[in-house]
Amino acid sequence: MEKYLYLTVNLFAISFPLIRSFEPKIRFASKWTALFPALIITAIFFLVWDHWFTVIGIWEFNPRYLLGIFIFQLPIEEWLFFFTVPFACIFIYEVLIYFFPRDIFKPLGKPFVILMIPILLVLAILNLDKMYTSVNFFVGAIALGLHWLIFKDKYMGRFLFAYLVHLIPFIICNGILTGGITPEPVVIYNNAENLGIRIWTVPIEDTIYSMTLLLMNVSLFEFFRSRKTIQSSKSY
Repeated sequence: MEKYLYLTVNLFAISFPLIRSFEPKIRFASKWTALFPALIITAIFFLVWDHWFTVIGIWEFNPRYLLGIFIFQLPIEEWLFFFTVPFACIFIYEVLIYFFPRDIFKPLGKPFVILMIPILLVLAILNLDKMYTSVNFFVGAIALGLHWLIFKDKYMGRFLFAYLVHLIPFIICNGILTGGITPEPVVIYNNAENLGIRIWTVPIEDTIYSMTLLLMNVSLFEFFRSRKTIQSSKSY
């Protein structure tokens, strides 16, 4: 049964958001036309990155906890991860918007971007010998910069709120994948390529990786949603 572990994590991540997608108040299913293009585009980017890092040995996958189906050297569960987890995260994003109509984190958006971009760039430059750290932090800084250039503070507060809330299930799921409850990890990191700092069993870099994953999905989701809104208004 242990070969179903990674698949189970995927199913756990998406189960509640999927079931509640048709709930009449939040109406998450009605937003899928904006969501799925965002998921697909983001998944392509991250799967290419994932494949590259797998090939050069930044991380690998433990066959003990996998179904054994691979596509371009990545387990099928890893492919699913880039759809199930962002789906759940955007669900969190939308739920928070519904229950907290006022953008309470909006004043923190600009300071967060101004603070995080230089921090990430400096850490990336100081750790060029650690591939996961440097590439991850560079990509995170670029993602923040591009989002700010395009959207300014329109969505950053909402994103920050969702990011902070998502860290709880993120640590649980990634903790399971990195050996938090099993004799061996599902995802095996080459510690020579990261800082070696862990939250439970999760590399600290994963918090930035997840930030970029969520931010890219939010950015594209809001972009496609705004286009749909404009097209709907024109039809009237």
